[in-house]
Amino acid sequence: MRRSDFHYELPDDLIARHPVPRRSDSRLLHLDGSTGALADRRFIELPGLLRAGDLLVVNDTRVIPARLIGRKATGGRVEILLERVIGEERALVQLRSSKPPAIGSRIHLPEGNGARVAGRDGDFWVLDFGTAPAALFDRHGEMPLPPYLHRPVEDADRDRYQTVYARAPGAVAAPTAGLHFDAALLAACERAGVVRSYVTLHVGAGTFQPVRVDDLGEHHMHAEHVDVPAATCEAVAACRARGGRVVAVGTTAVRALESAAGAGPLAPYAGDTRLFITPGYRFRVVDALLTNFHLPESTLLMLVCAFAGRSHVLAAYAHAVADRYRFFSYGDAMFVEPDPAARAPREAA
Repeated sequence: MRRSDFHYELPDDLIARHPVPRRSDSRLLHLDGSTGALADRRFIELPGLLRAGDLLVVNDTRVIPARLIGRKATGGRVEILLERVIGEERALVQLRSSKPPAIGSRIHLPEGNGARVAGRDGDFWVLDFGTAPAALFDRHGEMPLPPYLHRPVEDADRDRYQTVYARAPGAVAAPTAGLHFDAALLAACERAGVVRSYVTLHVGAGTFQPVRVDDLGEHHMHAEHVDVPAATCEAVAACRARGGRVVAVGTTAVRALESAAGAGPLAPYAGDTRLFITPGYRFRVVDALLTNFHLPESTLLMLVCAFAGRSHVLAAYAHAVADRYRFFSYGDAMFVEPDPAARAPREAA
């Protein structure tokens, strides 16, 4: 597969730069991956698309205020975007400045704090903060809105760029499919007989990095931390036993579950994942997917194409553009049922 196989044209005015007033007011495009059939719905209709006995698997990661502004010794501005903590005092970050900093140089931070540039790791930098990075960002950082929003962070973003069930701090980008849920909609799902379980995947800043090679076989995913607990594995097994579907809320929940399944049955897992899902992948755990609309040529769009078929997904995106759906993190959602050819035998899960 080629990167260019996943291109589509998107007018700039369809990028949702702010959330809708109420989380569940978003639109919902229903795609049947077996036929390509589409239906225009509202997100509040989701409980009617689910079935009693289905299992919603959500990503409970919590976005931390991961953007921090510092100054070089020369006075030049440096924007630091936390990727992940890699030690008691070290972190992997993205840096934006007029000129790359020198290895060994110091970046001055608020309240007399500072960071030493310890080295490079691919597209990222290693910074030594001399203190716990997470606590420093929590005190002085701001919410890391996606770069394509092209606007300053607002007070409302601290709440709205966070799912209502977020509880495990560590993400630097939101698992955006979950942003549509509010307490009332979660309660409606429960009344419909839908069970909920949790995984954790701490979304990294690398999720916004473009695929730079056209041959997808040469692309290397950035590592992200995953935790799939025993309780969720048990919930999946119980769902299978009662004939329900495992419905992943977001591509991060998909990657967490499929990483934990590996080459065998689903089992508890805590560690890193670099799972890159493209068409031809056979899904071992996930039976349906709730997701947002993703950037052209992105790994997230490739995953959705693997699940429901590239032609069906790109046709759905063309429909969404023509019907003026709202795109990306603060945009509308899709409920996607799979192409049967994309599913591994269910006993493998």
